[in-house]
Amino acid sequence: MEFLPLFHNLRGARVLVVGGGEIALRKSRLIADAGAVLRVVAPDIGTELRELIDRSGGEQILRGYTESDLNGCVLIIAATDDEPLNAQVSADARQRGVPVNVVDAPSLCSVIFPAIVDRSPLVIAVSSGGDAPVLARLIRAKIETWIPPTYGHLAGLAARFRHQVKGLFPNVQQRRAFWEEVFQGPIADRQLAGQGAEAERLLQAKIDGDAPAATGEVYLVGAGPGDPDLLTFRALRLMQQADVVLYDRLVAPAILELCRRDADRVYVGKQRADHALPQDQINQQLVDLAKQGKRVVRLKGGDPFIFGRGGEEIEELAAHGIPFQVVPGITAASGCAAYAGIPLTHRDHAQSVRFVTGHLKNGTTDLPWKDLVSPSQTLVFYMGLIGLPIICDELIKHGRSADTPAALIQQGTTVHQRVFTGTLANLPQLVAEHEVHAPTLVIVGEVVTLRDKLAWFEGAQASV
Repeated sequence: MEFLPLFHNLRGARVLVVGGGEIALRKSRLIADAGAVLRVVAPDIGTELRELIDRSGGEQILRGYTESDLNGCVLIIAATDDEPLNAQVSADARQRGVPVNVVDAPSLCSVIFPAIVDRSPLVIAVSSGGDAPVLARLIRAKIETWIPPTYGHLAGLAARFRHQVKGLFPNVQQRRAFWEEVFQGPIADRQLAGQGAEAERLLQAKIDGDAPAATGEVYLVGAGPGDPDLLTFRALRLMQQADVVLYDRLVAPAILELCRRDADRVYVGKQRADHALPQDQINQQLVDLAKQGKRVVRLKGGDPFIFGRGGEEIEELAAHGIPFQVVPGITAASGCAAYAGIPLTHRDHAQSVRFVTGHLKNGTTDLPWKDLVSPSQTLVFYMGLIGLPIICDELIKHGRSADTPAALIQQGTTVHQRVFTGTLANLPQLVAEHEVHAPTLVIVGEVVTLRDKLAWFEGAQASV
């Protein structure tokens, strides 16, 4: 290990920055964020850096560097493009035994700046020892996706109760076990969900010995249209901590694989005239599992509140007093349209967009057709594959031009995506000539004509 990672308390301490340009500004921002007082020395100092110096209560010295500038400073930063000057600053700092960092010159440094994930008071530092800073930044970006900003609030919660817990458990092993249970249970879930007051109440009750019996919780999670990269941070976090996952037919296998490995997986998918489990039984199963103290993810394709029956499910949970969270997902309309290169609105073509189900609860396509024929409106039909001929015919009958552009997208956002484009008059026949299977999405409107120019996600997909 070439560098020992340490975290320094610089609050109120004076730090010297030699240089007044963009690189000096970047380093100075970090130093100021840590609460240090800046002393910046350079013949010319940029406006933004001057303002930062003033906010830190520091000083700007408009001249060249001298060795006496190190006086009273606990950290030295050389951030100029003058290599001999940087080397001199490094030598002077080392002579005094003051930590020094020279930007882009690891051999001149006694300390280096890591790539930082700031979830204060939780802070994570990643370093390559100065050999591969770009790699360190890429790893930091990965960590950013794993650890949402609310983890800082969780650390703050622990800090507020630390002394109470220490008094309750004098043994370090007992304290460790206590906090592990807190950080992996409902208290942490409440804090991470933004329910800070409830998290504090539950933690205080746990300390006081008045904690209620363990109860489960249901996470209604939108899995998006298929591409795992479109999952939200919260969705991924909850998927990886669930004890049971109830998933739909439209959840892509690659997304299901991101769930916790040892979680029980229960398929409750539905397709036309073939329901693996009726909706009322799904609702009851969610209630029963939560009452057993389990953390349950109800994983749905797209967004749970857009033709996903999410409202029905949480109504049942609320009626039984079961805690739940709802995690929105990217709905198929926005996801598939974007990957097909079809903007749903456009100033020249469509001033509104309407989401319509192509399959009603009673099995018909009895829709308010007169409301759907405005030429300046984009229509998006979910579950419209079987009823596509009826949809196109009824729109034409009620006044939409037969030449209106239309598209059908199969398995949108995945490598198996296929896009069929035509008009209301010929799209049903075009689709009938190919073997097309759900999930599909139908888009009707002038915006479909933009696909020829805007399609960007081709990959392994076919376009007809």
